[in-house]
Amino acid sequence: MKLSFEYGHGLMDAELPDSTDIFIPGETVPDPECIPESQLEQRTLDSLRNPVGIQPLSELAKPGSKVTIVFPDRVKGGEQPTSHRKVAIKLILQELYNAGVRKQDILLICSNGLHRKNTEQEIRNVLGSELFNEFWYDHQIINHDSEDYDHLIDLGTTERGDPVLMNKYVYDSDVAVLIGHVQGNPYGGYSGGYKHCATGITHWRSIASHHVPSVMHRSDFTPVRNASLMRTKFDEIGAHMEKRMGKKFFCCDAVLDTKSRQIAVFSGAADKIQPLSWQIADKRTYVPFAEHTYDILVFGMPQFFHYGDGMGTNPIMLMQAISAQVVRHKRIMSDNCVIICSSLCNGYFHDELWPYLREMYDMFQHDYMNTLPDMNRYGEYFATNQEYVRKYRFCNAFHPFHGFSMISSAHIAEMNTAAVYLVGAQEPGYARGMGLKTRATFEEALQDAVKKYTGPNPRILALPRTFKTTAVHLCMKNGDDSLYAAAAAAHL
Repeated sequence: MKLSFEYGHGLMDAELPDSTDIFIPGETVPDPECIPESQLEQRTLDSLRNPVGIQPLSELAKPGSKVTIVFPDRVKGGEQPTSHRKVAIKLILQELYNAGVRKQDILLICSNGLHRKNTEQEIRNVLGSELFNEFWYDHQIINHDSEDYDHLIDLGTTERGDPVLMNKYVYDSDVAVLIGHVQGNPYGGYSGGYKHCATGITHWRSIASHHVPSVMHRSDFTPVRNASLMRTKFDEIGAHMEKRMGKKFFCCDAVLDTKSRQIAVFSGAADKIQPLSWQIADKRTYVPFAEHTYDILVFGMPQFFHYGDGMGTNPIMLMQAISAQVVRHKRIMSDNCVIICSSLCNGYFHDELWPYLREMYDMFQHDYMNTLPDMNRYGEYFATNQEYVRKYRFCNAFHPFHGFSMISSAHIAEMNTAAVYLVGAQEPGYARGMGLKTRATFEEALQDAVKKYTGPNPRILALPRTFKTTAVHLCMKNGDDSLYAAAAAAHL
């Protein structure tokens, strides 16, 4: 059969055996039904007015209250007119105004964490022109700045010893609202809930307690599940923030489908709504699809996705993206599974977005750097490099420590596959420098994989549009789902 896979700004064709299985999120197995657009505002308002485990905003807020509304950056959720951010924030503002809160006492904060600060146009896109125009020109919309020490507060450590530094605007506010998206995430199961505050409004030293090999290379991280040590650390950090603030976050989280439409909306305390939202999200995210394990996974990588332009060409970022698929799909991979992925891999690092990754890549080629975890000892060196920090603060670049999250993730493919082939690389040396095999075409890679790793008649799964749709976590059709469901039950 002939299939097309993402490649640069276009597609690359592949001729695969007719026995190849195909999975496309939201199509091969339909998503649960989303909330009709005509009901979105009322369903969201009902949720806001009936929160779980916390008082409604009408009781939490009063005249004179200082309120922060924390919303995810462009990496999370959709930008359509009915997106969760746009619907929820508008209704939250109505509830606050009805409670007597003044507009000048409200601050909207983009929870970019160590991601690059969103540009003015990106903020407009995620919030919509109406909200943007209402707050931007009065300087009431800001990006979180994890290096702005005048507006960070050190809260000590969790009982486990993890450092907790957080946004001081949020800490000082009388009411702190988190707008979250419950979507499948290879980093700890789901976005939203405590993950939102533990990564979005904190500091690199907090993130260095969980986005590192000692956490990400554990057996509870791959395949992804809600009960991993990483997820536990998110919850502990979020709960520690609440303890030190003397108040709970008011969360409004939406479970989203493949097109980022709301399946369900939950409002309340994070520890109460996480298990409730996960139960719904599990039905969309952990898909019992496979009747057997697969020997080869085939997919393609565009140049621009998720974190930005160049993610599919930058050698460290593309390796992280491949590993993310392993984290999601390990349950349906055979023990000697091979990955075949197309990528332009033309040497485009996009130095403006990731000014530090070229240096990191070059370091990995020298000085006894045999595996990616060997780079981890340089985390603080990069995180405190003031030129890279300045570019994060003032040039919309990613924070330098973010690269260590990427490197920790990137090693997971090597840990869990027999081989990874990159096809179509224009400068294949960059791929080889990351430990990948290179071939010109899908067919050549498949022929080599069959000869060296899988033997004849491998079971092949093709994943077209895997980086152009909101991904799922594939599971065995008759497998044990306790790996992800038990965590939700434990929180009930």
